[in-house]
Amino acid sequence: MRRFLPALFVVVLLTVPFLEARAEVELSVTSGQLDPLPVAITTFYAETPEADSKIAREMSQVISNDLERSGLFSPLTPRAFIQDSASIHKDGPRFPEWRAINVQALVTGSVSRARDGRTRVEFRLWDVFSQQQLSGMAYTTTEKNWRRIAHIISDEIYKRLTGEEGYFDSRIVYIAESGPPYARIKRLAIMDQDGHNHHYLTDGKTLVLTPRFSPNQQMITYLAYYNNKPRVYLYDIDTGRQEVMGNFPGMTFAPRFSPDGSKVAMSMAKNGNSDVFIMDLRTKRAARLTRHHAIDTSPSFAPDGKRIVFESDRGGTQQLYVMNVDGSSPERITFGQGRYANPVWSPRGDLIAFTRMYKGQFYIGVIRPDGNGERLITSAYHVEGPTWSPNGRVLSYFKETPTGPRGEGRKAKLYSIDITGYNERQLPTPTDASDPAWSPLNP
Repeated sequence: MRRFLPALFVVVLLTVPFLEARAEVELSVTSGQLDPLPVAITTFYAETPEADSKIAREMSQVISNDLERSGLFSPLTPRAFIQDSASIHKDGPRFPEWRAINVQALVTGSVSRARDGRTRVEFRLWDVFSQQQLSGMAYTTTEKNWRRIAHIISDEIYKRLTGEEGYFDSRIVYIAESGPPYARIKRLAIMDQDGHNHHYLTDGKTLVLTPRFSPNQQMITYLAYYNNKPRVYLYDIDTGRQEVMGNFPGMTFAPRFSPDGSKVAMSMAKNGNSDVFIMDLRTKRAARLTRHHAIDTSPSFAPDGKRIVFESDRGGTQQLYVMNVDGSSPERITFGQGRYANPVWSPRGDLIAFTRMYKGQFYIGVIRPDGNGERLITSAYHVEGPTWSPNGRVLSYFKETPTGPRGEGRKAKLYSIDITGYNERQLPTPTDASDPAWSPLNP
């Protein structure tokens, strides 16, 4: 797989001397459903030939798509624009004309060739009503990386207008599924968060499950069944190298990385009992954290590395517990009806996502680490596997629906949703898909 953006340079912060760069347009994202902010994403001005013109048009479209999919912004149709890109590039925005069509935030930009042949991209974000520049950056990179530059610009716009980090310059690894229900082929696949730059990482000859991203972006763990025995692999994204982390009989989920990437937490069955273990990746030594006759599984680290959430039936039903990273002081945090599973700690540390099963229905929900504030944000016949966006604002998961006259088949697709429970979107994949894992922001 190709190395992402080998030659990206943030060249300069672009400012306009006579405009003070302070925020007037701001968008609150703490509430539930809200009216999206009207924004105008102009087609970037191409200073050089046709290849740059195509990149300029497509970059503008990617930025528009990113912002629209977030549910927080409403990009206006270019047909409504009065001022064209060439005029903006030459004379700057004519703000009264943009106010006339109710634009609040305006994005302009240009694409040109640097002396060494690489592509130079500039963009500016404007507050239309105060007539001020809010942000401006320039990037120089190789031509093939234009799409990633567009995602980085989307992140900057998102951050400047919401006050939160963006999540567009990220990837999702998942299990690509194909074939009949009785002979399902499952391959490890990876793509940008918008579905582009899709690649298969395994050939489908071995059953693979539950991929997990390392926080340093270069490694993925996943579970594969080799000769019908579970084996955990480490996959290097840059080189394509795979190595066996270990053979773990009784394991049903791949391990999750610690925040610094030096350890993994996992559940293993020994002597007929499942407990949570932590393994040092350098020494390959595992330490047992739970010692209970119940089934303890699905551990996930807090972003500060000090605590772990896991699921256990030690209280009689499948519930969520939080303990210190050394296994001490386990405390139950869920008490609702039904069963709780698949806990995943938010990268912001404020919430834990989970799957809940109750009366034949599946739910994705979130809860605070102290057990307060539980909210169910989506439900379906079968919905499972929540994973957090890098900024902790959005969740991805997979949803299965029965197919066939008797429901003997199934269709699995990836979805995303805002943590408020609004703006559910299906993520495009070439085949059926399950077990997503969202990366941190690309390095």
